[in-house]
Amino acid sequence: MSDPLGLISNAGGPQNLPITGSRTPPKQGNGPDFKNLLMQNLNEVNALQQDASKAAEDLVTGQRNDLEGVVAATEKAETAFKMLQAMRNQVMEAYDEIKQMRV
Repeated sequence: MSDPLGLISNAGGPQNLPITGSRTPPKQGNGPDFKNLLMQNLNEVNALQQDASKAAEDLVTGQRNDLEGVVAATEKAETAFKMLQAMRNQVMEAYDEIKQMRV
């Protein structure tokens, strides 16, 4: 597990924890933000779903003869969707946990 906030590696005690009461905005990192990463993954899963649907349609209409390719495309789309759903479930669990916190 990575440590994006640096809290695990700075296990020197409370003096090394970030100050939460400051009014300055948090520093921007070099990596992509969560929204863009989520939208990119949604678009990729959508494209895989469309490819699988097109492959199945082509197989039924006779424009395609490779059943293995259709099954592979369908499995790939299903796996991507399950991964996205698992990510969604983790985000919802984290949100529910944050809602339960008392300030």
